[in-house]
Amino acid sequence: MAEEELIQTPKGMHDQMPEDCAYFSRIENACRRLAKDYRFDRIDFPILENAALFKKGTGETSDIVEKQMYTLRTKSGEILALRPEGTPSVVRFYLEHGARTWPQPVKLWYWGPFFRYEKAQAGRYRQFHQFGFEVIGGADSTLDAQVINIFYRLLNSLRIKDLTVEINSIGQLAERENYKKALVKQLKKNQSDLCPDCRRRLTRNPLRILDCKEATCQEIVRQLPHVVDYLSPECHQHFQEVLELLGELNIPYRLNPHLVRGLDYYTRTVFEIVQTNDEEKKALVGGGRYDRLVDLLGGPPTPAVGGAAGIERIVQAMKESGRRVSYREKPEVFIAQLGPAAKKEAMRLFEELRQRGIKVAEAFGRDSLNAQLKRADRLGVKYVVIIGQKEALEETITLKTMSTGQQRLVKRSQAVSLIKKRL
Repeated sequence: MAEEELIQTPKGMHDQMPEDCAYFSRIENACRRLAKDYRFDRIDFPILENAALFKKGTGETSDIVEKQMYTLRTKSGEILALRPEGTPSVVRFYLEHGARTWPQPVKLWYWGPFFRYEKAQAGRYRQFHQFGFEVIGGADSTLDAQVINIFYRLLNSLRIKDLTVEINSIGQLAERENYKKALVKQLKKNQSDLCPDCRRRLTRNPLRILDCKEATCQEIVRQLPHVVDYLSPECHQHFQEVLELLGELNIPYRLNPHLVRGLDYYTRTVFEIVQTNDEEKKALVGGGRYDRLVDLLGGPPTPAVGGAAGIERIVQAMKESGRRVSYREKPEVFIAQLGPAAKKEAMRLFEELRQRGIKVAEAFGRDSLNAQLKRADRLGVKYVVIIGQKEALEETITLKTMSTGQQRLVKRSQAVSLIKKRL
């Protein structure tokens, strides 16, 4: 009989190995610490959202909505989407739960999986993970700088090197519309040289052309006017204040006049934190100000700013920078046992040591004492507790110091306190 083909993960999805889970935990702990320091409150929102949330918020002409969103129809006819990003969900939460009545600005952060039907390739997955920090209800430039600062400090705390903030301002809606007109006028002169996607974007979302990675489009983009030349005095002032604050915080930044973060809701400040290594540039964080999004989703005009970071990308950056995270704590004590009565006593002792905060290991599934001692040696423990049938009957243990090989018979009642004292 032929063997059945193994069922594997869907294309673009991936399992998290124990090592990667340890990296995720380290990053999440760093998020919790900074969230506490800067007084951001954690929220979680559904993996499934109403698809209209992203059509209105992210934008119907965005690649996320047009090409990458997973949607489904429920039995009752609702059109739902696996969340492709977090910011619209945060704003929906803000409106639905009456956070407008809370002290402003409201500072929120989130963590979890997201989904986009993208071309599967190294480092880019269809299920991926992000965390985000969002500030809703504040227009001051200090909030833009604070959000950038949080992400930058977090990456620094994870010992990721070669970081730079790329930053731009795309102004308010009226200024951006004027810029779009100038952009389209210039791009139409080179329309035939644009890639098929950008020819389509020319009439629907011309700002997305600035994000195109095709070489021919990038060459055209380099000749285009800059959005900062179309900013109002107020937006110029806001942007200047953000840059000055980044300077005060000693955060390295670079003006990128073609950075637009092509989602409909962005206004004024847009930024990415990139790692530049061996002439390769990797974006780890992206975000900006989105003063229109609350309005787009049915609320009153409300200023807001935030960003999100790709966790898989950060894990890869940590590995490449030599940052190693152990997914198993090194044990201090190993319990070896021989015989049924000894095994029962060993399990009781394991729990007592664990409850006293002692890192302890065992191999209860093995009966060979020699095999257990070899495992203890490989683990590099300081002490081995040996319990045989004789020790179990006499209520004693044998305590072996691994560095010297010295063995000592100890009363069972004194074992935990003696081991705790030695450690």
